[in-house]
Amino acid sequence: MDKLRIKGNWNEIKGKIKQQWGQLTDDDLKYQEGREDELLGRIQKRTGKTKEEIIHFIESFHL
Repeated sequence: MDKLRIKGNWNEIKGKIKQQWGQLTDDDLKYQEGREDELLGRIQKRTGKTKEEIIHFIESFHL
């Protein structure tokens, strides 16, 4: 199973996620290191996207 690896500035990544999925709130996107699965679960619940789709989208910004 894919694991989310958040690198770089989370606030910048969070902004891009909110542009993609406008229905997400700051509470949905609270990130704590080591609790990536909870973050993915909240995004998944609100967007209906798969965990893999979300991971791919987030990791696409790690240039």
